[in-house]
Amino acid sequence: MTQKTRTTTPRWIAPAGALLIGLMSLHAQAGEGGLYGPTAPKGSAFVRAYNAGNGELSVNVGNTALNDVAPLGSSDFKFLPAGSYSAKVGNQTLPVKLDADHYYTLVDQPGVAPKLVEDPPFKNKQKALVRVQNLTDSKLTLKTADGKTPVVEAVAPQGRGEREINPVKVGLALFDGDRKVSDLKPVTLQRGEVVCLYITGSAGKLSPVWVKRPAAEG
Repeated sequence: MTQKTRTTTPRWIAPAGALLIGLMSLHAQAGEGGLYGPTAPKGSAFVRAYNAGNGELSVNVGNTALNDVAPLGSSDFKFLPAGSYSAKVGNQTLPVKLDADHYYTLVDQPGVAPKLVEDPPFKNKQKALVRVQNLTDSKLTLKTADGKTPVVEAVAPQGRGEREINPVKVGLALFDGDRKVSDLKPVTLQRGEVVCLYITGSAGKLSPVWVKRPAAEG
């Protein structure tokens, strides 16, 4: 008579496996929540603040508050119903119109009226996006630090330029024609991420600053 051999799995393995799967799921959900925040209702607009000044900044758009924005820093985006608002940026106010499913940044810079600029969303999860917001009176180009390779070319005054690139940590520089204006802090570009260079000031003294969403930093 042939005796069958039966293999049994210890009872503790199944609960342990379930626990592991649960922890992985919880970690994924926590990561997504930290990156994207609450889900916005359909048709919302999104706004954040960038502070080009040297003191903390508070901004209000309707009932939406963007408080204690650090010097040369930004808030994260907050959503609100699309529509027309009066925005208070520090001690100044300006009318703004926010369209549904659009992303905007309110920029405060010393000696200049605050400005609303559009920051379109980026949906390519395989690449990173380098964006240049040129809020100066000069045409500027973003190149590799050695000046040999243009990355975002000839961004017009008060204009925007951008380019998709592969994820990488890179050192770049800002050029006015062939003249190097400034070397920039090395920046790490991750898949699906927008890294935006905000340039404020005037030709005599430009202030270029990398701006990432706070949840993406670190």
